[in-house]
Amino acid sequence: MQEFALTIDLVDDEQAIAEYVRHHAEVWPEVIRDLRSVGITDMRIWLLGRRMFMLMQARDDFEPDRDFARLEASSPRYNEWQRLMDTFQSRVPEAQADEHWATMSKVFDLSDYH
Repeated sequence: MQEFALTIDLVDDEQAIAEYVRHHAEVWPEVIRDLRSVGITDMRIWLLGRRMFMLMQARDDFEPDRDFARLEASSPRYNEWQRLMDTFQSRVPEAQADEHWATMSKVFDLSDYH
């Protein structure tokens, strides 16, 4: 099992943030199906102000660049969802040029200490 920690900001607009949260209370079933189909086994998103943090777990054979590209190529409904979500999101300043959601580095894991 792989784990990915990612961050992104939302646009600086309280109504847009509320709308984003509402969309995630009723995620389209096709999006859930499509995420699972490429190997994502769990996904959680937290919000504080405008900053979001996502913890995503995936099968060992999951490769983000390859599998998200495959998903984008095969699912118009997933692409529609992504385009909609992109209207609410804003890259964090620390993101690499090729990142939308910025990858975070693990600095501590309690399970490392027995």
